[in-house]
Amino acid sequence: MQAIPPDLPRDEWVRAGMAAQAAGLDFDTFNDWSAQAGNYDERAARDTWRSFKSGKGVGAGTLFRVAAEHGWRMGEGKPQQRPPQAPKKAAEHPRKPAPGMSPAEVWSRCEAATAAHGYIVAKAAAGVPLDALRVVPAGDPLRIAGQRMAGALVVPALATDGALQSLQLIPPPGAGHKLNLPGAPMGGASFTVGTLVPGAPLYLCEGVGTAWACWQATGNAAVVCFGWGNVARVAGELRQHDHDARLVLVPDTGKEHEAAKIAQTVGAAVAYMPQGEAQNFDANDLAQRAGHDVLAGLLEAATEPPKPEPRYKLLGADELRDLPPLAWRVRGVLPAVRLAALYGPSASGKSFLAFDMAASIAEGSHWFDCRVEAAPVVYAALEGEAGFKLRAQAWEVSRCRALPDGLRMMLQPFKLTDGQDVLDLAAVVPAGAVVVVDTLNRAAPTADENASKDMGEVLEAAKLLQMLTRGLVLLVHHTGKDSARGLRGHSSLFAAMDAAIEVSREGDRREWKVAKSKDGQDGEAHPFKLHVEVLGTEPTGDEITSCVVMRDTAAQDVRAVKLPQGGNQRLVLDSLRPLFKDGRVGKPGAPPLRPCIALDAALSAGAAKLTCPTDKRTSRARDAVTGLVARGVLGLHEGWLWLV
Repeated sequence: MQAIPPDLPRDEWVRAGMAAQAAGLDFDTFNDWSAQAGNYDERAARDTWRSFKSGKGVGAGTLFRVAAEHGWRMGEGKPQQRPPQAPKKAAEHPRKPAPGMSPAEVWSRCEAATAAHGYIVAKAAAGVPLDALRVVPAGDPLRIAGQRMAGALVVPALATDGALQSLQLIPPPGAGHKLNLPGAPMGGASFTVGTLVPGAPLYLCEGVGTAWACWQATGNAAVVCFGWGNVARVAGELRQHDHDARLVLVPDTGKEHEAAKIAQTVGAAVAYMPQGEAQNFDANDLAQRAGHDVLAGLLEAATEPPKPEPRYKLLGADELRDLPPLAWRVRGVLPAVRLAALYGPSASGKSFLAFDMAASIAEGSHWFDCRVEAAPVVYAALEGEAGFKLRAQAWEVSRCRALPDGLRMMLQPFKLTDGQDVLDLAAVVPAGAVVVVDTLNRAAPTADENASKDMGEVLEAAKLLQMLTRGLVLLVHHTGKDSARGLRGHSSLFAAMDAAIEVSREGDRREWKVAKSKDGQDGEAHPFKLHVEVLGTEPTGDEITSCVVMRDTAAQDVRAVKLPQGGNQRLVLDSLRPLFKDGRVGKPGAPPLRPCIALDAALSAGAAKLTCPTDKRTSRARDAVTGLVARGVLGLHEGWLWLV
């Protein structure tokens, strides 16, 4: 959420909040983010959060889309914290405060704060520096979000150059909620309790009560960041100002994970509250319960989280050689991870081919002589859903075995253009699986395939699905009217693919080939055919059928035919062909249903066909048959011959 500015128009702010709730974020995270806005009102934020209802068409995917609109780009995992930015001075903000409501005007009307203020008493903050704090005088007309501010403690929020940027107003306990001054955003603002000492620890806290407790316990300065959503920015600015400063983040209970990420980014330590404390338990609560000595020990024990690996790593020749080889899912065809497409014209058999490949991947069996590394497969059948039951049954009948357990079908509607659909599907896909989306058109029915923007959004969604599942996403898609131009739609689709399989058809002849492989070899054609399997009979007597993919070896078989050599072999083979038409089947050693003839009958027929001297015909016929068997034209077993 830190990539999204909190100063959004109300309807957009509400929509971002609904998306955050759908993504599983809690109110504190939403509240900390909202607190950075100039018109922040905690009560309004809480009431709005409670009003959110699920199923209103706003899913977690909206959060990614809104963040992307404000400059966030897909990374490894969830949206990352934006780098700290230089703060704007109050005068640079486009939103001007109402008359009498500027920070300087309100501050000038306020009175000096005393230790008797109810909030200071409640926080047991006797002795803390008060010279920089003020109180809204009794009778002052100042109202924020309908709440009277008379009597509120005023904490100045200062820009990095010391200029007054905004104000935080804290009523006495029971008199209202802590509020920020409207029209003066808090982004990057802070307030320091105590005096900065070079080399000494500097504690970063959400609120002034926590900062007081840290200062009382250690005597070291503590910085008020005015909400957890502002800690990262303030910490970044402090680190830019002093690269050697010992920054210590002091998060409330429940903010530990966010604190560790910020600490890694800016090089800070983290002082964690004791384990088992209630949500939002803070340093002031600990000091009041256990004493300042206990808090001082906890702060002194602050540690730096492990530094993350650098985002960019520079490799030399030796390191390149040591890199692991590319992981293939289908060797030379599909990688184990990334994004791929399988495409072809209508009725080319691409869905049957995709299903056959999915089954081979799920059971780890070779596919068209390509080695396969087994992986779970989720097949999203979005076209022809009703026929997939028959398709699966036909596969089992033709293979004489059940579909592999690793293959799972998803037959419900699914849209890549719906962020919630993507998150929900990713939640049930095993890590490292292959996800087949059949077809892309049905998964993005409202997208304009020829528009760069629409196709970009579809690709981002597909990449998000791939990132969440950490496997391979295979998009089944159509070609356009001119199939020679490849994938239908904008050219960015093909460019974004790491691998692509093209399916073509000419009459009854079908084939597939690798049209794109960033790390393999493309171009080799693999013919296949659709074999019809009869699965039963309708009550009307019509057959129930479906198809399965079979390799088409006809061209190879023709090229592999071994022709007879010499005139006698050709004459003998010609004399035997009519005999095979009436041959006998079921002979031992012969292929099933292959007609066979007796060897002695073959020799007699062959000898009669030869034109050599009569006394030589039998021996020459025997030599011819022997040659035909040796060349593989004829098969021979136990005195029976057949055509190979």
